[in-house]
Amino acid sequence: MDIERVQRPLELKNELVRFVFRVYQGTGGAYPALEWVEKKPSTDDFEGFKRVYEPFLEFRLGEEFDELYVLRENGRIIGTVALVYNLKGKDVWWVPEEIKNEKTGLIEFFMVDPAYRGKGYGSRLLEFAVERLKELGKEAYVITFPNLEAYSYYMRKGFTKVMDYKEFVVLKKE
Repeated sequence: MDIERVQRPLELKNELVRFVFRVYQGTGGAYPALEWVEKKPSTDDFEGFKRVYEPFLEFRLGEEFDELYVLRENGRIIGTVALVYNLKGKDVWWVPEEIKNEKTGLIEFFMVDPAYRGKGYGSRLLEFAVERLKELGKEAYVITFPNLEAYSYYMRKGFTKVMDYKEFVVLKKE
């Protein structure tokens, strides 16, 4: 199973919305957090989820991600990771000024389909992302919510907490 770079991310938008909804269902609505939504859709309301998440995803795919990678099994997306490293001129309000520089590389949109968790796919994607950022001369950062399961996952994978920022924590791979 290869990690493949997506050359035209917007062309995958519909497939990605469905993939992210599976993650949303598998986390009981915890991720994605949809923190901008007043009343989050239930985990069985795909249309409601799509209505609030699709415009955000479209923005990220078109404007924010510098590189997007997917992992597939039998043609179906089972994992994703995106890299954001050209921060200049981007509206990345969730990134603290202290780390906004040319050495910063953010690991974003890192997810594995809940049906495939615990099989090493997440580790493969994360290691790939860290190595890719290293190739680009970047330091790997993750910005996440402290109450998500992902926070302890990153800590187990060698990331250290750099700071609290707004409602997030900033982690760095040493």
